[in-house]
Amino acid sequence: MSSSASQSQAVKNGAPPISSLIGNIREFLAFKLGSEEYGIDILRVQEIRSFEQPTRIANAPSHVLGVVNLRGTIVPIIDMRVRFNLEQSAYDAFTVVIVLHIGQRVVGMVVDGVSDVITLSPDQLRPVPEFNSVIDSEHLMAIGALDQRMLILLDIEKLMTSADMGLMDAQPLH
Repeated sequence: MSSSASQSQAVKNGAPPISSLIGNIREFLAFKLGSEEYGIDILRVQEIRSFEQPTRIANAPSHVLGVVNLRGTIVPIIDMRVRFNLEQSAYDAFTVVIVLHIGQRVVGMVVDGVSDVITLSPDQLRPVPEFNSVIDSEHLMAIGALDQRMLILLDIEKLMTSADMGLMDAQPLH
């Protein structure tokens, strides 16, 4: 099915076309969690750091590993494997923290590794199929198809501001 045909189908099903979900986002930072590859808007990425054990916070949700002091800013660190109910993995030399700038907040997310920055054109975007997942469908923008790779494109702002993350007010940050 062509991109325009799949977008037409999405509109008929009541979902907005992919191009409206992605907007002007064209470059994505690709990262790995287990055997899956995900992508987030590169403009939300402040920096990529090696993993360091954060300071644990009492009564924090299990996916919040703790906080680190990043040049005077206290940054909550989220383990995305725990958040997505994936099997635990040992933190190793490839484990990194992607530091994100979401609204007025800075948040770090632990991932298995970062691969590259990928530019996707609208014809490389596919709608996310309807199914039950640990990732709420409103946090998924599209599936990016690039050669033999499939990238699950996350709406990282919606994910990090969702109520179940417990990080910040679940409201738009514009």
